[in-house]
Amino acid sequence: MDDFDIPIFKKVYDLYKTFYGCRAVIAKQDRYTIWQRCENIILDILEGILSASQTSKSEKLPILEKTSVKLNFLRVFLRLMKEMKTIDIKKYVTLEESVDEIGRMLGGWIRSTKER
Repeated sequence: MDDFDIPIFKKVYDLYKTFYGCRAVIAKQDRYTIWQRCENIILDILEGILSASQTSKSEKLPILEKTSVKLNFLRVFLRLMKEMKTIDIKKYVTLEESVDEIGRMLGGWIRSTKER
């Protein structure tokens, strides 16, 4: 199995590209704080997905659960960025829709891993 063909990996990869595309409009004071934190979390999620795809079934669940927690942090930080007007509502909605879809996919992967 090619790890880069996993649908959730592609979704997170695209989320990063979308998020990165917002960088130019982020005020300098925010770019090195909450924006940087979100960027790092997205990269951590990408790393977690890739890592889980390459581990044995017994080691998969803790990695997926940790990745799910990171996704929840990302949700909170994106909401905070919207409320602080670091990103506009349109960008927020686009990013949040991606995060929601990734969350559903990750939840399904966690459930299927638990059932084995």
